[in-house]
Amino acid sequence: MTELRLEDDRAAADFATFVGRALRVNPDGALRLQAAGEVLACWVEVLPGRGLMHSGLALALRVQRLAAPAALDTAVALVALRDRIARGITDTIPVPPQEVSAPWLAISPPRSGWEPAATVTVERLREAARMGVLEVADGTPDGAGAAAVAALRQRVWSRPVDEVVPAGAAFAADALGFLVGEAAQVHRVGPWTRLSTPAGYVLTR
Repeated sequence: MTELRLEDDRAAADFATFVGRALRVNPDGALRLQAAGEVLACWVEVLPGRGLMHSGLALALRVQRLAAPAALDTAVALVALRDRIARGITDTIPVPPQEVSAPWLAISPPRSGWEPAATVTVERLREAARMGVLEVADGTPDGAGAAAVAALRQRVWSRPVDEVVPAGAAFAADALGFLVGEAAQVHRVGPWTRLSTPAGYVLTR
């Protein structure tokens, strides 16, 4: 079994918390683990995109340090990873052997070219996320079809917050515990927008 060793037990607990939050957002989702040297990038899909341009896609990225260099790029089921972590939190991540596939895994946000666009307060983002969740809940009656629910979510989460970042980014950042500090930085490149805080990143298009 492939294993990744984090810096300490605290880092492992943070990783387990991230996996748990991602599961609440997307119980059937996947986690992409990209290890290069002593850096581990963990990607999850929070909101699926629609159409050929994947409009509305929201990906979350959390970066952690590794205690030992590694080289890995794989996607595993969040539930499978949770089950292995549940056996006991240590500084080692037991990577499930079975890889999974998903459309978003073929999409790679740019690594360079990002330009500063704006700063948004964490309080404003948290409020946008809360109001969006309420609107989706109130607008989803019992028996609503999947297409109607998807269309509602698309409308709500594509709505801009202060004209600089989609509400879906606020939702993703709030759901994964990224809304820390006083403000978040917004960068753009092409169709992509990136919301950054000390806890992680959300990339939307």
